[in-house]
Amino acid sequence: MIYVTDSAAEQIRVAAEQSDAQGLPLRIAASRRADGSIDYVMGFDELRANDQSVKSLGVTIVYNPVSAALMDGMTMDYVEIEPGKKDFIFLNPNDPHYVKPKD
Repeated sequence: MIYVTDSAAEQIRVAAEQSDAQGLPLRIAASRRADGSIDYVMGFDELRANDQSVKSLGVTIVYNPVSAALMDGMTMDYVEIEPGKKDFIFLNPNDPHYVKPKD
């Protein structure tokens, strides 16, 4: 299962509007790098055969079965990385560099 925060869902809706992609799901593709970490690519796309999907907070995320295994349990968030610069981040327990947030 993939989880989407309120902030990420809102930014996905804004990006869909800005790119005239309303109604299209957001595709996330994940691949393993040589060091074991996970790389992500995103874009609005049509649903394809064998795709899996999750609907959360009014947005639909689609991904292929290979990516599904890499993203199981992942949370997608949209945060301020540094003052004035926001970006999507992926909190993924399948990534060896993942550090579980403290409660």
